[in-house]
Amino acid sequence: MKFDKKIAIIIRSDLKDWQKLNVTAFLASSVAIKFPETHGGDFVTASNSQYLPFLNQPVMIYAAEGLPQIQRAFNRAKDRELAIGIYTEPLFSTRGEAENLAGIATFKDEEQDLVGIIIFGDNRKVNKALDGLKFHP
Repeated sequence: MKFDKKIAIIIRSDLKDWQKLNVTAFLASSVAIKFPETHGGDFVTASNSQYLPFLNQPVMIYAAEGLPQIQRAFNRAKDRELAIGIYTEPLFSTRGEAENLAGIATFKDEEQDLVGIIIFGDNRKVNKALDGLKFHP
């Protein structure tokens, strides 16, 4: 199946495994919340049990080798006016939404210590923003 839009998550490879998983989960939820059209339908079993839906398109995970590489993808996505979600190093030590919002608001875009980003939009534009990145191993 061909998709016109793409969801890509870029994670810094120098994070601990638990951090990579945590960041990936939070970033994926941001697209699901902001863009309801990315949801599939609820799963219903033969027992008539209902389960939560998935995103209705693939999520591609890429690795960034350090801050400069993730900042490059971030800047290229901004230049292409794609939807972007961010996760920064200080969020690992916050305890809820109010602290998360305050932590992000403290820094300008170019000052954010990005550890993960999600990009959503036109497939070709996302691919151009990701130029040079490889899939996460």
